[in-house]
Amino acid sequence: MNAPAPGGASVDSGDPVARARAVLAGVPDPEIPVLSLLDLGIIRSIEVAADDSIEVGVSPTYSGCPATAVIRADVVAALEAAGFTRVRVLDVLSPPWTSDWISTDGRRKLEAYGIAPPPMPVRSVRALATPEPAPNCPRCGSADTELLSEFGSTPCKALHRCRACLEPFDRFKCI
Repeated sequence: MNAPAPGGASVDSGDPVARARAVLAGVPDPEIPVLSLLDLGIIRSIEVAADDSIEVGVSPTYSGCPATAVIRADVVAALEAAGFTRVRVLDVLSPPWTSDWISTDGRRKLEAYGIAPPPMPVRSVRALATPEPAPNCPRCGSADTELLSEFGSTPCKALHRCRACLEPFDRFKCI
């Protein structure tokens, strides 16, 4: 028997990990609701424990993230609503979350929502030592933008302004 998944796909209901993943694909991040927890890359693991409970490993985007408690509660509530009777959420702090883990689809969703995504992952030490280029404006596409504040609407975003259309916008920080 197949269970519906977000987007109309079906998931083999005999595989609890696949079912749980399909459920979590529909759980929005409380601070950026256009992204699912999977898009954001904070769901680190989904496993069936020895006692048949579902264990979900979650990494906060940074230490002290105020949304962590809400995310934990949302994971439990969504999985219980989908019929999982025993759910545990485990904190996974190592390795720490990085913005490299935001999915390609998540980056597209951020930009469509009006938040400049962080740069695509870079792996070289030289690239990491180079200052990040200014983001393009997610509204008009101009590259003529400026940083207004390292602190945007949430601690994981910085506030920028487009010099072309004069609109302010958030940029997800590269962590």
